[in-house]
Amino acid sequence: MSYIKLLFHQEFFEYFSVPSYLEYVLHRRASIKDIIEALGIPHTEIGALNVDGLETGFEHIPSPGEKITVLPVKTPVDVTRSTKLRPTEFPEPRFIVDVNAGKLAMLLRMLGRDTLWSNSYTDSEVAALATGEQRIVLSRDRGLLKRKEIVHGRLIRSMHPDDQLQEVIELYGLNRSCRFSRCLRCNQVLNPVPKEKILHRLEPRTRKYFDHFEICPGCERIYWKGSHWEKMCNRIKNFT
Repeated sequence: MSYIKLLFHQEFFEYFSVPSYLEYVLHRRASIKDIIEALGIPHTEIGALNVDGLETGFEHIPSPGEKITVLPVKTPVDVTRSTKLRPTEFPEPRFIVDVNAGKLAMLLRMLGRDTLWSNSYTDSEVAALATGEQRIVLSRDRGLLKRKEIVHGRLIRSMHPDDQLQEVIELYGLNRSCRFSRCLRCNQVLNPVPKEKILHRLEPRTRKYFDHFEICPGCERIYWKGSHWEKMCNRIKNFT
């Protein structure tokens, strides 16, 4: 039977348990994307494909005897630049987090990153939002990340939210500093609000010791740089 030679970078062996060399039998006509994903690796994990030394795209249909090298994405990933596999340029790193990594969304918002999350999102909704708003999908669901409409994504390795954030920071080269700019609950950009307009909502000690406040235009949650904010920022500093 006809086959192709697949050469995988060591990183794929460590997490996806594929060998460094594999002779793959061509049972049917299929794209290289479909072949690799059938082995358990979402296309979002692939940074480059070389066929007999020449770079190619996901749509390539392998021919018998070809040697195809599969390489992981290089860090830091710059989503604002086009590549052979991902010709679409994103304006900036914006995220959508799957239901299985919800706490990661809050941590990214603490960095001021535009991050969507809802425990009611279906896979189809996540994929549609990622496509329509040019967002990076962060998930522990391989099936979701195999959807062809998703351009950028990451199969999150760690189970712990702090480690997940560290993983995303390193992969996309994000600034590690805490930013007071987005609602941790609903992701909207915070607006300054005069203290006198929200006095009736403040606890006595907060009214006494703080003068500068921000409010979410969506859920109307109030923020100020008190001890709670310092603890959250220290949390990020401690593990980065």
